[in-house]
Amino acid sequence: MAKKKRQEAAVKPQAADKPATLKDLLSSDVLNKLKQQSEELKAEEQQKKEAQLKKAEEERKAEQKRRDNDFEYLLENSGMDWKKFK
Repeated sequence: MAKKKRQEAAVKPQAADKPATLKDLLSSDVLNKLKQQSEELKAEEQQKKEAQLKKAEEERKAEQKRRDNDFEYLLENSGMDWKKFK
């Protein structure tokens, strides 16, 4: 009996029993258009991230430049151990 059940289990999964997927139902033209659109959206998102990082870096540089010209900031944040500069 155990052999019979094993054989039935092996025979059951057939391609005809599986439900049709969306990929099977759509034409190749539509699939290609969707893939292209997906790639374009990913590239656009990557460009947005790069622009955002570049903007943040420019803001940090501008803030650092402003701080370098502010004597009070430099005095407060400098090390008070002047012996190492002798």
